[in-house]
Amino acid sequence: MNSKAIPYLKPINSTSVVQRVIDSLTEAMISKQLRPGDKIPTEIELANTLGVGRNSIREAIKILVYLGVLEIRRAEGTFVCEGFSESMIDPMLYGIILDTSNSYENLIELREIMEVSVVQLALKKRTPEDLGQIRQVMADMKSAVQQTPPNISLFFEADNQFHDLISQAGHNPLMDKINRVVRALTHSVRLESVTYMMESGRGQELYDCHEELYHLVESKNEENLDLNTVIRATYFYQPE
Repeated sequence: MNSKAIPYLKPINSTSVVQRVIDSLTEAMISKQLRPGDKIPTEIELANTLGVGRNSIREAIKILVYLGVLEIRRAEGTFVCEGFSESMIDPMLYGIILDTSNSYENLIELREIMEVSVVQLALKKRTPEDLGQIRQVMADMKSAVQQTPPNISLFFEADNQFHDLISQAGHNPLMDKINRVVRALTHSVRLESVTYMMESGRGQELYDCHEELYHLVESKNEENLDLNTVIRATYFYQPE
C-alpha cells in the first residue's frame, strides 16, 4: 500500500535500520519539524516513508519511549514528550558506569566542573528558604562532629543533603538532575573521604569548610571569589 510520504523524513538505506529510524526522528525534532507535544506519524506512515518494516519502527519507538523522548497515549497515538524527563539521564549514567576508560581522575574533574557551576547558580538564585534548609542540615553535620565517637553515617547523610540543597538553590532542574548523577557516581569515594576525615580527628575542619561554602552562597558576593579553592576544600578531601 502506497501512502503520501512525510516531507521531513527520508528513506533509510542502512544495515542499522532501528538506529537510523531513531536518527531520522531525532533530526525531525532538532529541525523543529516535530515539536514537544506533537503526535508523530503512525507506524504505517513511518514505515512507508522511511522504506523500512513496521517491526523496526516499533523497536525505534520503544527505545525513544524508554529514553523519555516519546510517550504512548492509549487510543491517541505516540507523542513527542514535553519537558525534561529523569529517564533521559539513565543512558548517560549507564554509559559512564560501563565505560572502562573512565578513571577516578576523570570523574573528579567532571564533578568539580559541575559543582562550580552549581555554586555559581546558587549564588545568583538562592532564596531565604533555601538558606534555612541548608542551615538545618548543617546543624546535623555539627552534631555528628561533636558526638563521641564522631557519627560518620549521620555526617555523610547530612553532607549529601547539604550538597543536594546547594544544587536545588540554583533552581535549575536540569543542572540539579545531572549533578545528582555525577554525585551518585562518586558516592563511594566521598564516603571514604568523609570517613577518613572523621576518623583522623579532622571532622571540625570538614564542617568548617562546609560552613565557608554556606556563607559564600549566603553572601551572593561573586567578586574576588576563588570558587575552585572553596569547592576543592569542601568536596575533594582525599586520604593522604
